[in-house]
Amino acid sequence: MHLGMPQDSEELGAALARVAAAGDVITLSGPLGAGKTSIARGLLAALGLAGEAPSPTFAIVQPYAPPETRLPVMHVDLYRIEDPQEIEELGLDEAQAESVLVVEWPERAPGHWPEALALSLDFAPDGGRALTASVPTAWEGRWPLT
Repeated sequence: MHLGMPQDSEELGAALARVAAAGDVITLSGPLGAGKTSIARGLLAALGLAGEAPSPTFAIVQPYAPPETRLPVMHVDLYRIEDPQEIEELGLDEAQAESVLVVEWPERAPGHWPEALALSLDFAPDGGRALTASVPTAWEGRWPLT
């Protein structure tokens, strides 16, 4: 999929919000500046978050819950995680049952979310973004987004 303009990333996030449910994991991979946080912000805005969601780079986990958002969401940024064992301390496995997990830099936790909708972004020659999706069984019928 091609995302030609920055707002296309936010629109993709909004489309994900229309089909996401508690228990879903969406992972976002790609280089710095590729649009991972823009997708997460679009999802959060479509779920009702007022204002712009901060990047959780320093907090690592930024939780959102009703009434702030329609669904509980855990926005996770693993960029600063150096040891995959640190992830256990974040309590994400427990939160997943009741929340949508949006995980940036999932490569810091290889194999941790095998059933995630795995989205990978890269820079396209025209300045846009190239999006590749690995779609698990749980997302069949919901992806591609319409």
